[in-house]
Parts: sequence; structure tokens; C-alpha cells
Amino acid sequence: MNLIIPMAGRGSRLRPHTLTVPKPLVHVAGKPIVQHLVEDLAAMSPKPFDNIAFVIGDFGDQVEADLLALAEKLGARGHICHQNQPLGTAHAVWCAKEWLDGETVVAFADTLFRADFQLDPEADGHLFVKRIDDPRQFGVVVLDDTGAIVEYAEKPETPVSDLAMIGIYHFRDGAALRREIDVLIDNDLRKGDEFQLPDAFRALTEQGARFMPGEVQEWMDCGNRRVTVDTNGRMLEFLGDQATTALGVTIEDSVIIPPCIIQEGAVIRHAVIGPRVTIGPGTHVEGSVLSDCLIGGRAHLEGVRLAGSMIGNHARIVRTPEDLSLGDYSESTC
Repeated sequence: MNLIIPMAGRGSRLRPHTLTVPKPLVHVAGKPIVQHLVEDLAAMSPKPFDNIAFVIGDFGDQVEADLLALAEKLGARGHICHQNQPLGTAHAVWCAKEWLDGETVVAFADTLFRADFQLDPEADGHLFVKRIDDPRQFGVVVLDDTGAIVEYAEKPETPVSDLAMIGIYHFRDGAALRREIDVLIDNDLRKGDEFQLPDAFRALTEQGARFMPGEVQEWMDCGNRRVTVDTNGRMLEFLGDQATTALGVTIEDSVIIPPCIIQEGAVIRHAVIGPRVTIGPGTHVEGSVLSDCLIGGRAHLEGVRLAGSMIGNHARIVRTPEDLSLGDYSESTC
């Protein structure tokens, strides 16, 4: 089985945190988003992944090496593919077309999930979905009386379904999807200047392919600061006892309210930390109260009271408001 991870997007809604780090590499609950995703997929998949292809932008040699190491850690061969222009979801998958063959999973690296990952052996594939109250900002699917997917709608003004596609797909025959994406690209069939995956799904369905929905219990977005902080908290709750304090952490005259992750080299003095707080490696927190926060590595927080905040790497904050989003290498003092 192959796994394709498109992750070349700019992450503009998560700025300033994506000005120095690509969104899939932003840390949540102690790990990059893409690492959580790939490890969870590997754990839930009924078969091991033979190849993992990462579709990235110009992220640099170190990022590429880290991604290849992640694939190797999971017993798969890693591959780096580049998407140099933002030409849509179908184009992103097409950039890894060499591994769009045989049984394939495609998972976009901007969301985390919890699901049973049960697959219908009679289906040609599965599109994982989540029931949501307002589907107007999402692509949705419509089912027939047998439960199979028969229609795809992109951000419908008039709701036709409450089953939103979350960006995780399973195909028995990846080559069939590749052929339909080839048709889109060869004939320049775009919507909004982009090649869209649902158009390829629709063509396959019209040809008789039977796709089933795979419903997830939890869908955690990382699209902007507020939902990323919320996702960090929910991931910590899922981790439970695994959300712990690493070795090499200094804690003096402080209270830690779980679940929290405090990473190696952090120093906590005269502080109350938690619940649902991640503190990156080497960060110094003194005289502060933090709850529902995502704090990067090697930051310095002193005399602050923060809730629902996201603080970047190497940031420095001294006596500042309670609700804050501060990017890498930034400073806030008052």
C-alpha cells in the first residue's frame, strides 16, 4: 500500500506561525502536524505502507531529510515530490503520480483525525467524512439508498448533505485515479484556476466505481491559530498519560495541571501550567499562568497570564495581554 501526503500549501491563515515554518511542520502536542498524521494513519491502516510520498514546496534539505527519516521509522520507503505552483488538490496528488498505483491512501497534511479505519472489502475506495452543522465551507458528498457516494458538491450555498470530506481518501486502484487526473490536466479542466480532486472522483463514479464514506469520530483542523490551539488541547486529551514531562526539564515551585507536554530542556519556575498546554524544548517560563496554550521551543515567557494563545519559537514575552498569537523570533513587552 502507498501513502501520498500533499503538504505544499502556504498556510496563510496560520500566519505569522507559517512565515518561518511550513504549516504541516508546525508542532502540535509535541510533534509536527504531519508526523501525527502519518503515525496515526500507519497505526490505523490494516496494511503497512510500502511507500510514503511527501508532496512539498521548497522546504529545504533538512525538512526533506526529516520527512524521509519519518517514513523510514515506519518501515516504508520515503519519497520527496515537489509542487512548485498551487494548482489545486488534484494537481498536488498528480505530483506524486509515480506512487499513485495499486492500493493507495491520500491524506492532506492540514488536519488530524480519529477513526476506526474500517474498510469495505467490496468498495472501490473510501472518502473519509465528518458530519458537520454548517457544510457551506466544505466539499460534501451525497449518498444513495445503499450508502454509496453518488454526488460531490464543493462548498454548496444550499446544503445538499452534512457529510464533509476531510481530506483523507483510500483507493483500491490508484492508477484509475491517476488516469482521471491526467484527463483533467491534459484538457486543462480547472475550477477557479485549480484542478480539483472531486472532479476526478465524479468521473470515476460515473464510470461505475463504488466509493463508500468512512466516517471519523474526531476531525481536528489546524487552519488558523484558534483551531490549532484547540487541536493541541484535544490531542493532549487523547494522549492522556502519554502527555508527560520529558527528562531534563527543570520545575521549581510550580504546579502542572494535566494534560500537558513539557519538552526537554524547558525551565518552569513559579508558574501554573495547564491544563492542555504544550511547551517546546528549551523554553523558559517564569512567574506565569498558562492554560490552553501552544508554546514553541526556546521561547521566554515572564510575568504573563495566557489562555488560548499560540507562541512561536524563540519568542520573548514579558507582561502581556491574555490572548496572544506571536510568531517565531518575535517579542512582546509592556
